Amino acid sequence: MRVAGERIAARRLIAQFYERRGFRPAWAAPARARALAELVEASLTHGLDPADYHGALVRRAAAGAALDATVDREIVFTDALVRLAYHLRFGKVNPRELYPDWNYSRTLDGIAPVAALEGLVASADLRAAVERFGPQLAIYRELGGALARHRAIATAGGWPQVGRGATLDPGMRDARVAALRARLEASGDLGASPAEEPERYDAALEAAVRRFQRRHALEEDGRVGRQTIAALDVGVARRIDEIRVNLERLRWVAQDVAGDFIVVDIAGFAAVLYLDGAPAWQARVVVGRPFRRTPAFRATMDHLVLNPAWIVPPTILREDVLPKLARDLGYLAANGMRVVDNAGRPVDAAAIDWQAARGGGFAYQIEQAAGGANPLGQVKFMFPNRHSVYLHDTPSRGLFEKTERAFSSGCIRVERPLELAALLLDDAERWSVVALAAAIATGETRAVPVKRRVAVLLLYFTAAPFGDGDVQFRRDLYGRDDRVLAALAQPFRFSPVDGKR
Repeated sequence: MRVAGERIAARRLIAQFYERRGFRPAWAAPARARALAELVEASLTHGLDPADYHGALVRRAAAGAALDATVDREIVFTDALVRLAYHLRFGKVNPRELYPDWNYSRTLDGIAPVAALEGLVASADLRAAVERFGPQLAIYRELGGALARHRAIATAGGWPQVGRGATLDPGMRDARVAALRARLEASGDLGASPAEEPERYDAALEAAVRRFQRRHALEEDGRVGRQTIAALDVGVARRIDEIRVNLERLRWVAQDVAGDFIVVDIAGFAAVLYLDGAPAWQARVVVGRPFRRTPAFRATMDHLVLNPAWIVPPTILREDVLPKLARDLGYLAANGMRVVDNAGRPVDAAAIDWQAARGGGFAYQIEQAAGGANPLGQVKFMFPNRHSVYLHDTPSRGLFEKTERAFSSGCIRVERPLELAALLLDDAERWSVVALAAAIATGETRAVPVKRRVAVLLLYFTAAPFGDGDVQFRRDLYGRDDRVLAALAQPFRFSPVDGKR
């Protein structure tokens, strides 16, 4: 169905809406029509495109320059409103089409669509009512502010490129230092003030470079080398696109950011536990390598295990351990491992044809006993999921000092795990950090249930609010941004909402 050349997406809902209101017009008042036109234009602040909401036609019609027919006007305006509210609630892109295992919520919380539409149209403040369909999260508002600032930079002409060349070190004089200075002034990392020697890398410029490096998740050394130059020379248009992609990701998951939860930001290499609405613990994490990616999903914390044994996961077993065992059976003893069946009973490793096992059909498991060499460390945190992913301690603590921390085979290694365990167990008398350490010292493997209901949200953000109100850009570790950006550019269409259209 098309009206004035525009495809109408919400045909069924619009018919139900007008039938329930006895076909009375909803947009006859000029002020109401202008409010919708302004709202559609304001979709830009969410990183969305007014064209998805009949932007040009709504703007002209609100000004009285198009859609003389009342019916056409009503249909186009109502469809625009439905489309915008739908995108703010669920995102424009259906993540399940990009990631088949996606399991975050897509629901109206039991509100019938026609009732939701009636509430919007009847609201005294249309913009406020529609905005409530979007994420009510500080991180979303802050990222929206960063989008506005970067668009202002683009309008002012963007920023210059520094260009490739030798590493620039503090104290140096180089023709590219002037370009570096102009670049950092344009992005706000360096205050605009005349330098006595524009081509000298002075202390103020070094401080600005370090700030830029923090904002781009780079090693903060003040040296302008290959990686820093590459980040400096990314254009403002690309940074705007990255912010838009991450605003969309927030729309996908906002419904699940509630109650007590722990967020693992995969691309940010960080985890934060929120209890009673406030951050209670945060730490650096190690995530999956690009070829063994940590998946994004949600689950519920169930229990933790002290002194865990390690059952080698299927991918590591197939790609790493079995090839080594086919060459040298002594690998088992050297690493404190044994072969067990699915019931945990020991199996004679010498009786197994390891060459055939490497080819497929290995019917057993490889278990590594708890202890100092165990890759799970002293504790693991279990939240049942089909990916066999969990959080755990690690003996390789030096990896937390790395700026980019993608070294695991998919699970998440956490810094300061005993602090996290004590907070999750929520029993200061029985399970303090000291008591946990004492239980671990016994060497006994022990499962402890987590009674407090805590959601585990594994997410992926390549742009996120920075501590000083700006934005931090991270490397797109798993190459996910471009697919989201391409999907944002596609024409509007409805996608299933928890099995319903």
